[in-house]
Amino acid sequence: MYIDNKILIGKSKEKELFIVPNKANRHGLITGASGSGKTITLKVMAESFSSMGVPVFLADVKGDLAGMCLPGESNEKIQERLEGIGIKDFSFKGFPTVFWDVFAKSGHPVRTTLQSVGPTILSRMLGLNETQEGVLAIIFKIARENNLPLIDLKDLRLLLQYVAENSRQYTITYGNIAAQSVGSIQRSLLMLEEQGGDSFFGEPAIDINDFIKINENGLGNINVLHATELYKQPTLYACFLLWLLTALNGTLPEVGDLDKPKLVFFFDEAHLLFDELPDYMLTQVIQIVKLIRSKGVGLYFISQSPKDIPDEILAQLGNKVQHTLRAYTPAEQKVIKAVADSYRANPEFNTEEAISALGTGEALISFMNEKGEPNIVEKATILPPQSQMGAIEDSIRLMVVSKSTFMGKYDTVVDRESAFEILSKEMEEKKAAEQEAIKAKEEKKLQEEQEKEQAKAEKEAEKIRKEEEKAKKEEERMRKELEKEAEKARKNSWQYKVGKQAERTANSTINSVARKVANNVLKSIFGLK
Repeated sequence: MYIDNKILIGKSKEKELFIVPNKANRHGLITGASGSGKTITLKVMAESFSSMGVPVFLADVKGDLAGMCLPGESNEKIQERLEGIGIKDFSFKGFPTVFWDVFAKSGHPVRTTLQSVGPTILSRMLGLNETQEGVLAIIFKIARENNLPLIDLKDLRLLLQYVAENSRQYTITYGNIAAQSVGSIQRSLLMLEEQGGDSFFGEPAIDINDFIKINENGLGNINVLHATELYKQPTLYACFLLWLLTALNGTLPEVGDLDKPKLVFFFDEAHLLFDELPDYMLTQVIQIVKLIRSKGVGLYFISQSPKDIPDEILAQLGNKVQHTLRAYTPAEQKVIKAVADSYRANPEFNTEEAISALGTGEALISFMNEKGEPNIVEKATILPPQSQMGAIEDSIRLMVVSKSTFMGKYDTVVDRESAFEILSKEMEEKKAAEQEAIKAKEEKKLQEEQEKEQAKAEKEAEKIRKEEEKAKKEEERMRKELEKEAEKARKNSWQYKVGKQAERTANSTINSVARKVANNVLKSIFGLK
């Protein structure tokens, strides 16, 4: 409850316990067992910051924070609590609420790009081992150096495929890219997509500054991330909020200590962020927690026990509210003792005993004073929230969303040219070139085969021609031999011999007659006897 420029959270028998506005960026902690009243404390803080003109971001993992958009209603328990702490000017009212949803079902879509998330947080989302994370880092570096924007999951899937198919050209420059690691990353991407993680990656990407808005009445917007479905994927939930912290730290400028924060960020179920968190990532988170307060952002972690928070981060949390812790085992008793020792002792009661004896709605409170020092711990009753408790009807949620100033800004997905389109085009051109080369090679081969067949046919024709000539010559030779043989046979026949003898006889007779005739002629001419 915002009173006199201070945030009233609870009241002890004698004191009102305020968060000093210019110390609200020193971060805070709300812890306690289930059912001890952590959600009420969170609501009271969020409402008070909104009234002070400070925007708030919180995750609604149970769906019971949505009622902040509606005024609360009085009942017997609330009246009893107000009378018990002496609050008279208490009023019920609703607060400017903006609903967001990674899955775009119960609020405005919350999207970002893969290149904004980066390989480190994405590796945790995917549950990759050290080797696979190294390969993913190489993929992101290749994308950055080759102007291949990684917007959504299809960009990354295709780039992984492309690099795996062309790993030789990247190995010398970037290191070994094992096909097995690429396959493991692809399987993890498929699992993330089945969990709905693909809804988170895309454009238009969320503008971080949209979480830092005040309404026309000067009240800070309470940004409620509907996380009932997201919370069912604990790693995805934790990584989303880790990305948001990283984005806030990287986007907002340094402002130093302000009169009041620019934004207060509530991290519910904070143990999920630190469960199995690698050391190097824990170091990054610690660095963010230390530096982000100079950006005007206050971080408030909500969990069941302070031991859920690493000691180095716990030491940075100046405003603490401790609800009851139950101790049934020696280990739990040891935790309570450690928690009690972390507070400045109050001589009026035993802190360790008080932690176990707190009732619902009661808490031990220690906020930072004007000097930046932790006050002594006080036992107090937390104020009731001014807004409605519990969930709201879907019709009311839709009405709030439809009246939001962000209505329509993020509703339509934009799929601009990114790695997928660039690589698809390149791969298609390469495939077309390969097909053209194959076609040219086949045509050349076909032409060579045709030329070879033609040469073969010509050779065969020449061979046939020569064989025909040879056959013709052989036929001529054989004909002559046959004629010769026939002539020889004819000569050897008796008809031939008789004929020849008759011819010789005739010739001889003729010759004899001729000689006689010639002699007679000569004689008559020359007068010879």
